[in-house]
Amino acid sequence: MTKPDRSSGESGPHWHALLAPLPEDAVPERKPVGSPEVLATPAGRSIAGWEQLTINLSAGPAGLRSVLVVLDAGGALLSAGDSVLYRSGEADRATILHLSVGGRFEPDGSFHGTRWHSVAIEPGSEEEPEWESTPSAPSEEDVEALRTLVAEVIRRQP
Repeated sequence: MTKPDRSSGESGPHWHALLAPLPEDAVPERKPVGSPEVLATPAGRSIAGWEQLTINLSAGPAGLRSVLVVLDAGGALLSAGDSVLYRSGEADRATILHLSVGGRFEPDGSFHGTRWHSVAIEPGSEEEPEWESTPSAPSEEDVEALRTLVAEVIRRQP
């Protein structure tokens, strides 16, 4: 299994790192991928029965982590992602780091996705931070860790 990505310097719980194992008490929320209004449309009917399983975790000041798994009406895996967001530093000049990996799983078992590393320095005023984002191809280790995470989310579904 992949080691947690600690390139952010985060000091939160170990499960808060990208692709890290989930805490024992994390239970996914299960809901349709679209609202009833969308699912009632002709285009929406094609995704009727699809579900998303989400786990949103807070590490307090260390930030947030969100795991998302999408299954088709037959329960087959369509896509998945893991994302962590950190904020560190002084209140008036904090560094914000967003790490994520996600994409779609094909019926043949292959994965097509992207890993993102985004960073911003909060300006000292009311201005929005300027983000610098770098995409890269997920490594084989990333994909294997994502598959492990997906299996755990599916196992825990209500």
